Amino acid sequence: MGRSVWGFWKSFFSTAVLYGSLALFTSILHNVFLLYYVETFVSIYKIDKISFWVGETVFLIWNSLNDPLFGWLSDRSFLSSPQSTSQITSPEVVLKRLKALSTNGPLFALSFLAFWVAWASPGLQFLLCLCLYDGFLTMVDLHHSALLADLAVSATDRTRLNFHCSVFSALGSISVFLSYSVWDKEDFYSFRLFCVTLAAFSILGFFVVSRLLQQRFNKEIRLKQDQASTLKELSVGHAPFTDTKKPITIGQYLKQLSKHRNFMWFVSMNLIQVFHCHFNNNFFPLFLEHLLSDNISASTGSILLGISYVAPHLNNLYFLTLCQRYGVYQVIRWLFMLKLGLSVVMLLAGADHIYLLCIFIASNRVFTEGTCKLLKLVISDLVDEDFVVNRRQQAASALLFGMVNLLTKPGQTFAPLIGTWLLCVYTGYDIFQRSPVKDTVSASDSGTPPLRLGCFYMLVFVPITCALLQLATWSRFTLHGQKLQGIKTLRQGTQHSGLIDVKAI
Repeated sequence: MGRSVWGFWKSFFSTAVLYGSLALFTSILHNVFLLYYVETFVSIYKIDKISFWVGETVFLIWNSLNDPLFGWLSDRSFLSSPQSTSQITSPEVVLKRLKALSTNGPLFALSFLAFWVAWASPGLQFLLCLCLYDGFLTMVDLHHSALLADLAVSATDRTRLNFHCSVFSALGSISVFLSYSVWDKEDFYSFRLFCVTLAAFSILGFFVVSRLLQQRFNKEIRLKQDQASTLKELSVGHAPFTDTKKPITIGQYLKQLSKHRNFMWFVSMNLIQVFHCHFNNNFFPLFLEHLLSDNISASTGSILLGISYVAPHLNNLYFLTLCQRYGVYQVIRWLFMLKLGLSVVMLLAGADHIYLLCIFIASNRVFTEGTCKLLKLVISDLVDEDFVVNRRQQAASALLFGMVNLLTKPGQTFAPLIGTWLLCVYTGYDIFQRSPVKDTVSASDSGTPPLRLGCFYMLVFVPITCALLQLATWSRFTLHGQKLQGIKTLRQGTQHSGLIDVKAI
């Protein structure tokens, strides 16, 4: 009876479930951070404007550089071709990433807590908290993303892993709804207690899940070591790479990456995608205020905001089933076409169709965020291609994810800068001015359209432009179909060619 119960729980907590649950322990904290950290420092700690912008500027630089830095520190040992006696196996790589998660996960949760108690001057605390939090978040995100490429090679298995991530990320969005009931700028105690509870749950989750996964892969390592020892005695073991090249330097790696055409086309497309995602996040409240506030209630606006946070995770479950049937490349292409089609329909319908406008504002963010959540699968395929083309001993998964982030994170900065510039040039409205603005600007007064109409044009023309550019760049991406299958076959064959099957003796 005891064994059957243990067997049930062991099968229930599969590797895919455990891997997906790590997304829960990150998302419950990060969603709350995104919503409240600016409001906390501006309204409660009373940070001055100069300190705020200095902190954000330093954070922008650190946020861009730490991804490739941590990726290189994590994977530089893999970018060499040592002798066969010192080869690193896939379970050992997974175990290394799990150990990093078991350490950095709890530290990430502790850095989250540093925001909600005043322990230094507002400017200094803002700068240190942002850099510490983003540093540990980057370590967690890089190793978790790299595991997607290291745990599985087949598209089906990776889709299943991503499916569980979406389920647990959707559950993590519950913290956003719960936070509204405890958020009070006048009495911060309840919110602090809520954050401590979330952090404790996250620390416990990272510790338990990483330990469970480590136990599983420790067993695999012991099994492979015993098997390798037996084969060595029979003199039938050999390694795919037996040359003794020097470790690859960062300059050599960047040169290899610059010749990786599919990587360059993907980064070009993803830069636009990151820009569009953050444009939607930055200007969602502005669109609600100037396009819908006079026609919908505050509760309806909050529902739209809530849907925009939860629906991308749930919608991604359906997208992943489509990916299994038609491939990730095709599904992403359809989403770009859908974005373009919906935007053109909204442009033709005009700004006076309120219910259609509500649906478009929500769906625009849902489909855009949904596309972002599929891109990890594409990066994992790029890891496979990099592994095969450059004949690596072990895939440098974390480093490739870090390089993608380095080249696409500028889109986070371009989104508010370009958006506010367009709004100011097109309507004459400066979003940073303190005095209230009435929507009375007319073409006869200043030669610019009314603010409401300017917001509408921004709402539809930005996704139209992004979709056209993305369709053009995505059409040049060739890692799909038979080529992708060939790459996966070569990677699987290389990883399993180190030992000859005993039955073949």
